[in-house]
Amino acid sequence: MNRFTRKVLQACHLYDAVVDLKHWLGHTEAEYARFYSQFVRADDVCFDVGANMGRRTQVLLRLGARVVAIEPQPRCMGRLRKKFKHNDKVFLIQSAVGEEPGKAQMQLCDSHSLSSLSGQWIDSVKKSGRYAQCTWSKSVDIDVTTLDELISQHGRPAFIKLDVEGYEYEALKGLSEPVRCVCFEFTPEFIESARRCVDHLSRIESVTFNYCLENSPTRLGLEEWAPAPVMHEVLNTLSSQTLAGDIYALGPN
Repeated sequence: MNRFTRKVLQACHLYDAVVDLKHWLGHTEAEYARFYSQFVRADDVCFDVGANMGRRTQVLLRLGARVVAIEPQPRCMGRLRKKFKHNDKVFLIQSAVGEEPGKAQMQLCDSHSLSSLSGQWIDSVKKSGRYAQCTWSKSVDIDVTTLDELISQHGRPAFIKLDVEGYEYEALKGLSEPVRCVCFEFTPEFIESARRCVDHLSRIESVTFNYCLENSPTRLGLEEWAPAPVMHEVLNTLSSQTLAGDIYALGPN
């Protein structure tokens, strides 16, 4: 979607509805549910970190999970509260996730899914032209919690989805306990952050890795799950490509 079209839809308050319709027509939720079913079982606790408009939360609910949805942006949280206010399997937290609890400043993007706590990430994707149609012209002070604190309050999750626009490593530094599966986003311009995420999760327990690219987000790129050294070799290749994607870390349990 080009910038002009997005701006018109946003001005008419139709942008999110159009995206939801696109996902429905493309059976995106069902496709993700089939893919996530290898990681999530009924009654599992799952953390949706960077829940945004709740599309992944909806997928996890479809699998029978109980979802802790964490989202710092006021506008997005308003949408989440409206969408899930009658669902007792969803617990909403208006906060970001980082290494330590406290406060932080988030740079707000005109495309709310790209708002970020990482100025370095914003600079890198601006420089590459990945999101040339977007601007980060506002900021907001937000609360920050940690994954360990969330675990102490809600129990250890079976699955964590991290979509925090370049702040993945800082978020994972607040995790010291093993989790069955962690999914975190990467962009080729900011690949060193992904390397640090791989190393941090490997220090917590013995995990294996796989990945999906953004043009095939429910198809694993490796036939066999790989240990950290092999994943680092894969990241060398991914850093030279133009596609972003998700990395999955799978524990032994």
